[in-house]
Amino acid sequence: MTGTGSERVVFEYAVLRVVPRVERGESINAGVVVYCRARSFLAARTHLDADRLRALDPSADATGVRAALHAAECVCRGGPDAGQAAADDPGRRFRWLVAPRSTVLQPGPVHTGLTADPEGELDRLLRLLVR
Repeated sequence: MTGTGSERVVFEYAVLRVVPRVERGESINAGVVVYCRARSFLAARTHLDADRLRALDPSADATGVRAALHAAECVCRGGPDAGQAAADDPGRRFRWLVAPRSTVLQPGPVHTGLTADPEGELDRLLRLLVR
């Protein structure tokens, strides 16, 4: 790296999906996690459309889903709010977040791309895939 910050580097991302009734397999996109090793960048942006959630499951716990989305953002930031992942490096925290689970909040597949601005890419992906 030259330190200019304008060169394009590889990044990885996954969409965070809310699956209110796992047995039905229906989901809505509610966030994006972006990891860029070259820039030591890991962050998540989330947005829950409560009306869409209720359309899939009128009894869904929107407050609980928002808490789970907030927890994913905290894991990305690290520090005391990240729980057991606090001491892990960003790559390990990303891999933990994108590991498949049978819960209401599930990661989609990991995709890759090139960017000169991982944070700008995160905002772009949130607009494109979630909002």
